[in-house]
Amino acid sequence: MAPGKNSSKFWSVFSLAAALAGAAVAKKGLNTTWRAATGKNPPANPADPDVDLWEAVAWAAFSGTAVGLARMLATRRAATYYAKSTGHLPPPLQKDDQKADRAPAPTT
Repeated sequence: MAPGKNSSKFWSVFSLAAALAGAAVAKKGLNTTWRAATGKNPPANPADPDVDLWEAVAWAAFSGTAVGLARMLATRRAATYYAKSTGHLPPPLQKDDQKADRAPAPTT
């Protein structure tokens, strides 16, 4: 598959599915870990005033970090699979200019 409109659509769907799957797995693990650590279910809505502030903040920090990392790792894994299958990176990742020799000089 040559890079183009169809591969871009495929990547969009593929990366979305990977990110959602990663987030779902992370959420299940988070819930189990939270129950084991606190002996309670995680807050259904941390914004609820009946939830202790420390619990709401801890849950938001813990779940946000874990779900974000899981989504990023799943999307990276999907990009690797995509590249091995097609012979090129997904269209949105082809021009990321992350090479150190191409980085702009730091300004002070």
